[in-house]
Amino acid sequence: MVEITFLGTGNAFCPSGRLHSLVLIDGNMLVDAPPTVIPQLRQHGVSPAEITDLFVTHWHGDHTFGLPFLLLERKWISDRSGEKKLTIHSHTGGEERITQLCDLAYPGSLTELNWVTYNNQSGIADGWNFERFEVCHDPATEPHGYRFEKDGFILVHCGDSGPCENIERLAKEADVMIVELGIPDYVESPYHYTPSRLRKLALENPKTTFLATHNFSEMGVTSELPGNVIEASDGDTYTCLLYTSDAADE
Repeated sequence: MVEITFLGTGNAFCPSGRLHSLVLIDGNMLVDAPPTVIPQLRQHGVSPAEITDLFVTHWHGDHTFGLPFLLLERKWISDRSGEKKLTIHSHTGGEERITQLCDLAYPGSLTELNWVTYNNQSGIADGWNFERFEVCHDPATEPHGYRFEKDGFILVHCGDSGPCENIERLAKEADVMIVELGIPDYVESPYHYTPSRLRKLALENPKTTFLATHNFSEMGVTSELPGNVIEASDGDTYTCLLYTSDAADE
């Protein structure tokens, strides 16, 4: 069984009722680390020390500026002995960027983190095979998504992205695809999905369940989307059975 928990579902501006988009997979794998990552974890009873793998999609602040606080909390509170390992998965050069970010946040306080390792390649995390793929977002942020597979079940996290070839390709094979819904239709940007763009993607892939996050709308304000699209809310947990494409709201 796969467990997907949305610790936050808002875009960069945190619409009313939503914190920054943050996904927890199986209780120990995080996708991104927004500024409010610590209270988001605590609100759901998850210790930062329980996180074994952190997947960085891109370098915008609403996805990474909580990383220094995550590392500091583990170092000084939840794992003072440094016994629990954390692997940070990012695009090539991620270690340098994260070091710069931590130096800006708390100069000199996050050196010699022997319990942190960096992985700039695809690989295996907690039984999941994963690979990184390019998406359509601000190129300066090195935007990527992640394709996870375990026991034949395919979960795709698109990061922040507008429509692109890789997402359209992976949507055909994904059991569940996490996709952002960052802007309304009247805003012009190639870097985000809008309700009409997501509607088109979902109708073209009726066997795939789409979980929409990074939402521009306030909590409770929904878009007219097909039945295979679920607009996630903060705190929602979805459990998905392996060996099947069925997803159920827990």
